[in-house]
Amino acid sequence: MKNVAWLLGAAVVALSWAVPDLAMAAEGEAAPTAADALFVANNVWMLLATFLVFIMHLGFSTLEIGLTRSKNTVNILFKNLLIVAIGLLTYALIGFALMYPGESFAGGYFGFAGMGLRPPANGMTIEYASGGYTYWTDFLFQGMFAATAATIVSGAVAERIKLSSFLVFSAIFVSMVYPVVGMWKWGGGWLEARGFHDFAGSTLVHSVGGWGALAGIIVLGPRMGRYVDETIRPIPGHSMPMATVGVFLLWFGWYGFNGGSVLSASPADISLVCVTTSLAAAAGVVTAAGTSWFVQKQPDLSMALNGALAGLVGITAGADVVTPTEAIVIGAIAGVVVVCSVIGLDKARLDDPVGAVSVHLVCGIWGTLAVGLFGEGKDFMEQLVGVGATALFCFPIAYGLMRGLSATIGLRVSEEEERQGLDQGEHGMESYAGFQIINP
Repeated sequence: MKNVAWLLGAAVVALSWAVPDLAMAAEGEAAPTAADALFVANNVWMLLATFLVFIMHLGFSTLEIGLTRSKNTVNILFKNLLIVAIGLLTYALIGFALMYPGESFAGGYFGFAGMGLRPPANGMTIEYASGGYTYWTDFLFQGMFAATAATIVSGAVAERIKLSSFLVFSAIFVSMVYPVVGMWKWGGGWLEARGFHDFAGSTLVHSVGGWGALAGIIVLGPRMGRYVDETIRPIPGHSMPMATVGVFLLWFGWYGFNGGSVLSASPADISLVCVTTSLAAAAGVVTAAGTSWFVQKQPDLSMALNGALAGLVGITAGADVVTPTEAIVIGAIAGVVVVCSVIGLDKARLDDPVGAVSVHLVCGIWGTLAVGLFGEGKDFMEQLVGVGATALFCFPIAYGLMRGLSATIGLRVSEEEERQGLDQGEHGMESYAGFQIINP
């Protein structure tokens, strides 16, 4: 197994460098070494993982449109497309330099390496990132994570937020908030120095997005007709097949999200991470389905789907340091937690159309704390410090941004637009032209 990465790299090198090698040999230059081959293998795997994380945005899109009404489909798809574009551009402009400031630290809490992308002289050689991959691969992989944090907010505020306000919020949140928290751990900041462990982002990605989502639903308020007097009125999504496709795409993409976070093509490490990821997701499905079946007296597909995501979010912090059995326990508990959270938020009259807060925030917190319970050599209190610090930084800023947007350009669409649907109100388009809308 230890030779798989080397063999893969050697094969790629042999194919891509065969002709240049002949020229180098003729000129007396050194042929590619085993280190070169490993560098190529690592870089290829990291790019593949990046593409898998990119596919997750399609998963988020189809999940969100499936769990919401058809009259808002164009709006949700537009938001998810723009999030990827805005996320990559703002991360290139400022986010990457905030998250990885190099020597430009201020006590491990803040740093900035300068505007724009600044590849070092060795950015394309095996001297960069310990021979793992190139500077450009590093940027693209991390940029996909940044866009994911904003996508989480999209589902929670769906069906009633102004498009312009959401895009302004996303641009600021992705460029200013997410990178700073990420730097605290992944950029060598103060959480890293304390021993906080978050392998692929249960807190640094999912909880960050979750705090933004919670702020959004508090400031926006519930959708019209969701809570009538003391009753909770169901507002079913228009396409459970789409929602199901979305979850399968997200599960598929998570192999890049977690597997890529190994940051190399190490066969043993990637294999373990993919196994723990799979088992946690599977356990989350089973326990969420069972819990919702017991509570609601009927099996609920939407709860089972969120159970898969709950297991995935829960295992993301510790996928590299827990055993397969422990991964099952973490995922199983996440499946129960997500159902209880969805029901609890509804009782608190916090309207989250897709369960984003329950999946990403609540289960992200659980997964991060679980590292302190199951991860060998990990300190529960340090995990708690990381969770608390993220909350204290992200929620007030997100809440302030939402309040500021509400007081200036407006945050919520008009009652008429909400009744008509944001597809017509914001875009003047129909998502399913020629078909009768049955859930206006």
